[in-house]
Amino acid sequence: MRNISIEERAIAVAQYIIETEDTVRGAAKKFGISKSSIHKDVSQRLLNINYPLAMEVRKVLDKNKAERHIRGGLATKLKYSHKRMKENSTNIKKKNA
Repeated sequence: MRNISIEERAIAVAQYIIETEDTVRGAAKKFGISKSSIHKDVSQRLLNINYPLAMEVRKVLDKNKAERHIRGGLATKLKYSHKRMKENSTNIKKKNA
């Protein structure tokens, strides 16, 4: 990604987010750049480069923002279910020993 212009990167990132409905964080990881750069590319630079594409990616970003509390809740639930499973397996091992 380092050999392309910022404009080309902004378009590539926007297309990726639209196709995958990925988050800014996920796109940053995929493209190897910061979340701030991704956000600036798709929310500011893209408006001047390709306005219709900017509006499409805005819809995905707004959807992701609206769902983030759900994703956070699921992540917390998963974290604690793994913790409980680990504790249960430890207790079973101690009981059988």
